[in-house]
Amino acid sequence: MTSAAAGAGAGAGGEEYEDLLPVMAGRLGAAGLLSELRAGFRLLADPARGAITAESLRRSAAGVLGLGLDCGGMTAEEAAAMVLEGDHDGDGALSEAEFCVLMVRLSPGIMADVESWLEDAIADELPQLRSSPPPPTSA
Repeated sequence: MTSAAAGAGAGAGGEEYEDLLPVMAGRLGAAGLLSELRAGFRLLADPARGAITAESLRRSAAGVLGLGLDCGGMTAEEAAAMVLEGDHDGDGALSEAEFCVLMVRLSPGIMADVESWLEDAIADELPQLRSSPPPPTSA
């Protein structure tokens, strides 16, 4: 997989961050990257709902992401805006698929090399599709 080099971008508050998703994709491949994104989803999700809500994101921001009160924390408004950014079905929460799409979409490095990344993802899936039995045909 050819991936764009990790680049720096400006965060919402103007702070700089390094986009490491392309580095992860290059090392793990498409399937490995998706596995890691799914693991990240589980860390942030509300277990009772099986989705990332604004409240579960705030709780996780403090514990998992290290954005506790000592570094300004995350406001309810910030968490709601983050969830809204990727909530395509309008249910007020992020499903696993919505979270994965959002993470990829927000990565400048992945988006710069999205065609190659997509080709790799398809190549990873083709062997599984070829080994699956064909669907039954209707008469």
